[in-house]
This record gives sequence, structure tokens and C-alpha cells, in this order.
Amino acid sequence: MTRRRTEAVVIGGSAGALDALSLLLPPLPRGFSLPVAIVLHLLPGKPSGLVPVLQDYAELPVKEAEDKEPLAQGSVYVASPNYHLLIERERCFSLSVDDAVLFSRPSIDVLFESAADAYGPGLVGVLLSGANEDGARGLARIRAHGGIALVQAPDSAHARPMPEAALARTAVDGVLPPAELGRALAALGALAATTTEVA
Repeated sequence: MTRRRTEAVVIGGSAGALDALSLLLPPLPRGFSLPVAIVLHLLPGKPSGLVPVLQDYAELPVKEAEDKEPLAQGSVYVASPNYHLLIERERCFSLSVDDAVLFSRPSIDVLFESAADAYGPGLVGVLLSGANEDGARGLARIRAHGGIALVQAPDSAHARPMPEAALARTAVDGVLPPAELGRALAALGALAATTTEVA
């Protein structure tokens, strides 16, 4: 029996995560076989400006996720300001204005936990630099559902509390600097494109 093939990637971060993404996204090639959903902590009520910034780093198309939009392989989706981003079991996005989690909306935990429920062992979660503990609980859920959990090496992070909180909460599959995280995701995408799922 082989491990279920990877089907999606979720990424979260806060302070310093944009710098990390500038190194993580470039290794993902055109034709990358997985959808990528990203939550960064944003100021409410203002346009995020993330799409053009991330597009400068990425070979893949980048867009804001829309409510009920199906996830498509080889696309990078970012959360809108002041909305939680969830993934439903039907593999489409859902936007929510529920209360902030750890003072954040969008919340990394909300994305990670909903994605873990939707994808189970087919999910990869990546937690980057950040100044609070958002994402640690969600990454633990991903790992508990059999998914892959990756964390930015704290010594490479502008803000260590977020990756350190994840490492304190759960065992992870890799602790890497951003560029190596990108190469690891590229390898998982290549493997997913050639692996037949075995029940």
C-alpha cells in the first residue's frame, strides 16, 4: 500500500511571510499539479495588494479565492481581507465573516482545519514566519488527518513565534528555510502527477 497522493497545498503566515513566499513560490513550475491556497494576516477594510506582489514571484497564476470557486490544479489562491477562507468537502472555497480567530480574519487555523477535513491525507500544510500562534492548531489537524506538515525553520523567519508554536504543538515532516520548502513542494507536485492512488 502506498501513501495517498498529494492533492492540495495550504500555506499560512503573518509577519515576515511575504519575504518567505518570495523564495518559496519561484521553485513551483508551470504545470504544477496541485492547487495552492494561502492565508496571510491582512489589515481589514483595505485592498490587500497581494495578488500582483505574489504574481511577481510565481510562475503560476495568482488570484483571490472566490466563494464557491472550485480549486484548480496549478493555481495559487489568496484569501481576501476580512474574510475567513475555508475549503469545503466538495473541494471548493467558502468565504466567512465569522468572528476573528486569534485576532485574525482571515485565520490560518480556519483554512488549515477545513482543508484537513476536505483532503485528509492528501493535504500538505506549510506554516511560515509570524508573530502569533495562528496556524499551529490547524497544522496539528492536518498531521492528525494523515497529511504532510512543513514549517519554516525558525532561524530563517523574521518572526519566530508562529513556526515555534507549530513545532511545540505537533510533530512535523520537515523544518526548512523558504527556498527549500518551495523545492519540497515542487517535488511533491511532481510525484503527485505520476503517482496512482492506492486505497
